[in-house]
Amino acid sequence: MSKYGTIPTSSSSGAAAGAPHLGGASPLDFISRAKARGATALATRRPWRELADVHALGLPPSLADAYLRVRANLAHFAMNYAIVVLVVVFLSLLYHPASLIVFLACMLAWLVLYFLRDDPIVLFGRVLGDGAVLAVLAAVTLGLLLLTGATANILTSLLVGFVLVVVHAALHRQEDNVDEEVGRWT
Repeated sequence: MSKYGTIPTSSSSGAAAGAPHLGGASPLDFISRAKARGATALATRRPWRELADVHALGLPPSLADAYLRVRANLAHFAMNYAIVVLVVVFLSLLYHPASLIVFLACMLAWLVLYFLRDDPIVLFGRVLGDGAVLAVLAAVTLGLLLLTGATANILTSLLVGFVLVVVHAALHRQEDNVDEEVGRWT
């Protein structure tokens, strides 16, 4: 007897009936885990109003203070800054539809094969380590982007995003939890 409103966590009946076994989980399990991990990652995002607070901007009195601000703000606004950089890269690829499609396909491959998987990848009976998966995904992504001719565009947009993040992090005064946030990046 099934319970209304519950999501099954395993598909033992499908595996017993000869259905393909996808690393111990059904597609529904994978989607549920992806949603939960995405929600957890987005929960670390700070309010955009806090990021865009004009009254919190000011020149740092010294280079050492600017460095401390950057470290604290990178930790405090890490998810917001990642979103900003990804939006800059995405916007730079709008005029290169083929590169945008390749970029989105590569991001999907990274999500499925690296960020959202629980079980190790087994290829020809051998378990691939995370380092090997990371190296293969990086090489494939770089190769595909080189083939589309958008590598310079992506590197430029990454540089623009990086400069935006560092300038904001250096100018944004961080009054609360500076010591706790700085320790996160050491």
